[in-house]
Amino acid sequence: MGQKQQHPNADPLPEPKKKRRVGFSNIDAGVEPNDCIKIYLASKKEEVGTSDGYRINPVDLNSFFEEDEKIYGYQGLKITIWISSISFHAYADITFQSTSDGAKGITDLKSALEKIFGETLLENKDDFLQTFSTENNFISSAVSNEEKLQTKASNGHTTHFNGSSEAAFSDLEVVRLMMSNLAAGHLYSRLVPLVLLLVDGSNPIDVTDPSWELYLLTRKKTDHPENTQHILLGFAALYRFYRYPYGSRLRLSQILVLPPYQHKGYGSYLVEVLSNVAISENVYDLTVEEPQEYFQHVRTSFDVKRLLAFEPAQSAVKSAVLHLKQGKLSKKTQVPRFLPSTDVVDEVRKTLKINKKQFLQCWEILIFLGLDPIEKHMEDYITIVCNRVKADILGKDSETAGKEVIEVPSVHDEETSFVMFRLQNSKAGGIQMDDDQTKTQEQQLQQLVDERIKEVKLIAQKVSHKHV
Repeated sequence: MGQKQQHPNADPLPEPKKKRRVGFSNIDAGVEPNDCIKIYLASKKEEVGTSDGYRINPVDLNSFFEEDEKIYGYQGLKITIWISSISFHAYADITFQSTSDGAKGITDLKSALEKIFGETLLENKDDFLQTFSTENNFISSAVSNEEKLQTKASNGHTTHFNGSSEAAFSDLEVVRLMMSNLAAGHLYSRLVPLVLLLVDGSNPIDVTDPSWELYLLTRKKTDHPENTQHILLGFAALYRFYRYPYGSRLRLSQILVLPPYQHKGYGSYLVEVLSNVAISENVYDLTVEEPQEYFQHVRTSFDVKRLLAFEPAQSAVKSAVLHLKQGKLSKKTQVPRFLPSTDVVDEVRKTLKINKKQFLQCWEILIFLGLDPIEKHMEDYITIVCNRVKADILGKDSETAGKEVIEVPSVHDEETSFVMFRLQNSKAGGIQMDDDQTKTQEQQLQQLVDERIKEVKLIAQKVSHKHV
């Protein structure tokens, strides 16, 4: 290969410049709090520093961390938090191999944890351990002079769940604390971390608002005759609304049974007491703010049991069941919804304090229980449920099916000049959909119906032995 010959006196050509290589440091991908944080409930100081306590599973820890809901700047990070089930203080043990700023900064762990635990988070482990003895009577002191509620239902009998006997609940107490009492606000502030961690989408109540009421479910524990402790099993927060022209309404905003005591009937027990409060104080009704799925199951099971013993409701159910058994509803063009009369709805609200929305949830289950044998009438029952679900989804739109609004010229206000008429041979819905959209809608509707039928059967099994 030839090379161009240079003149002997010519200056040598400059060497080509070497390109500088630019190095990039490893960008920190971060770690999700759910993956590096463990939280335990400790009932005694010996459980702190071990995994002997009851590990709780928070709804979502990631949401408490602002930067992409991740923790940045730590290698080998492990956070273990213990919450005292005696005083409800908390302590966090934080360990890591090293820290480095990988373009995302270093997360302020103390600030992030304080968003959850606030003043209950103690920095010193020894101080935390001392609370197991110094605040051993924290709950007992809080409930000692407060109102203790009875558990007798409106019919004079006590209802128990999950096969539990009356003896199993003999050491339980439900105590009501009014937020007008400063001690109630102080106690609730200790419980806020549990609300944030375990109740999905929940926010702390306003402890300065005297309309809030706090209900504590406790179990008495007697070491010796002179020393009786109260162990907190769960709690509920209710808001009392004024109802014109007189009276009040109760709204259940928060309810939580502590994880070690869940699925043992305590939630149903607490719901029973709250219902009895509504009845004994003759409030207009008792409602629930955005109930979670499992709580709604517990609540409906309890209400169905009460309705099974309530003669006006049972009389209405028998009438509806008799009508339902008369023909094949699935073959009819117009399917009746088999709803209870207004008088029955009102009587249920007045006597049992069950509002209309909740009663209609129970109504379908009562109908299911009344169809015996259910296999013979299952097709018609599913038709009723499907009809109700469809009506709930369409709502008011179903009332405007086949109607069309046309603007017309007018010498008056143009914005209010229109004519409404119904199209001939119009189909329900009024909105044209292609075959794929129609098929998708039908599949979604069927899924909702299947889920509802499954829920109905679960509750029917729980309240009756006939449909096990």
